[in-house]
Amino acid sequence: MFTWSTAAPAISAAFLASLVEVVEAFTIVLAVATLRGWRPAALGTVGALAVLGAIVLTLGPLLDRVPLHLLQLVVGILLLLFGIGWLRKAALKAAGVIPLHDEDAIFAAETAQLSEEARRRKTSLDWIAGITAFKAVLLEGMEVVFIVIAVGAGRGLLGPASLGALAACALVLLVGTVVHRPLSRVPENTLKFGVGVMLSAFGVFWTGEGLGIEWPGHDLALFVFAILFLSTGLLATSIARRPFAEAVK
Repeated sequence: MFTWSTAAPAISAAFLASLVEVVEAFTIVLAVATLRGWRPAALGTVGALAVLGAIVLTLGPLLDRVPLHLLQLVVGILLLLFGIGWLRKAALKAAGVIPLHDEDAIFAAETAQLSEEARRRKTSLDWIAGITAFKAVLLEGMEVVFIVIAVGAGRGLLGPASLGALAACALVLLVGTVVHRPLSRVPENTLKFGVGVMLSAFGVFWTGEGLGIEWPGHDLALFVFAILFLSTGLLATSIARRPFAEAVK
């Protein structure tokens, strides 16, 4: 049985990470719907969700057969690598070394690419549009599934992590349906920075537990790791910004 203190970090990490992925998928699905209507967009999205559902139903029973410490160790290492990758990119973007993610530009690019594909192949644009929506939702959805499993596996927190991911999906769909435009005002890089910090913290925590380490304070150690990764990320951003600013001058 989990408590709020153990469930809250899992819910928050899954929500924020899923929010980033769902926004990216929604931008492409919206481009499909704007160009060819909601029918191919909906069919592609539903098809991808069905595949993701089958993957989750298959992985669920398999995870129960994996020894707890082995599961925590493997997931911890993968989660640490995944989180550090997000934190590194977010720090470089915050420093101005690499460009920020632009949902409006992606929307325009996807729309232009769909039109070009239909012209070049001389085939039904509805078919191409449906496949585009399917691939976008499937690829981003796979990352959501991984994040949910990573932050929830091994501690009985798959339920809370899933709720966080579902809440992110519901929020993006609600806001996106109302405004009917790419969610370019979502502070995506800030979210990625925070998610990178949280996933990295979970990664260290699960890896240690998989190795049999008893963390002082138990679950409270997560907050200590998060503070350390946040400080490191901010320091890395500051260090990267200085030589880049000098190069621009």
